[in-house]
Amino acid sequence: MPDSNISINMLIQILDLFGTMAFAVTGAFKAIEHNSDIVGIVILSTITGLAGGVMRDIIFGKFPPTAVVNSLYIIITVSSGMVIFFLYPILRKHWNLFLKFDALGLGVFTLIGSASAYDVFGLNFLAMSFGGVLTAVGGGILRDVFVNEIPLVFTKEFYASASFLGVIVLFIMLSLGVNLTLASIPAIMVVTAIRVVAMKYNWNMPHARN
Repeated sequence: MPDSNISINMLIQILDLFGTMAFAVTGAFKAIEHNSDIVGIVILSTITGLAGGVMRDIIFGKFPPTAVVNSLYIIITVSSGMVIFFLYPILRKHWNLFLKFDALGLGVFTLIGSASAYDVFGLNFLAMSFGGVLTAVGGGILRDVFVNEIPLVFTKEFYASASFLGVIVLFIMLSLGVNLTLASIPAIMVVTAIRVVAMKYNWNMPHARN
């Protein structure tokens, strides 16, 4: 049992670091689109990669937050911002690939947030939904606000809704007695697939009529 817990925690941390990198890259791209200098790029990269998880940890009473305690997180966000700064002319040609990584990061952060809530509150759907969606969209909302844009999650495409559906999948599987490691895979896949398909076909949530 202890070995199982160690492997689960290690998997979650690896996924969390990957999600941090994926979101940090989108923050760096957004900063460059708005003509930020290297400092602005690194700051926005860090905010996008870490803000959702930091807010989740503080709300759930985990202080100091994981991203503050573990220096790997800040190293990853700063490094991602620096790499995008120097290689932007080359990497922008592969933007569609980075969008797919962003979709995967959305799935990963949904899982991380839901798993964190599950660890604290047990099988509580409201807490898992809050933790999963906040972790998934918190950094992106702040990223857009910092560059004076209406956050993507408020205006178009399946984003927060894709995250929420992933939480539902995870909750159902855990309710059926599936362990967290096995339940993680379909939860991430559902979020990622919905997000990728929504981008491809320009699916949007309904808007109010003017």
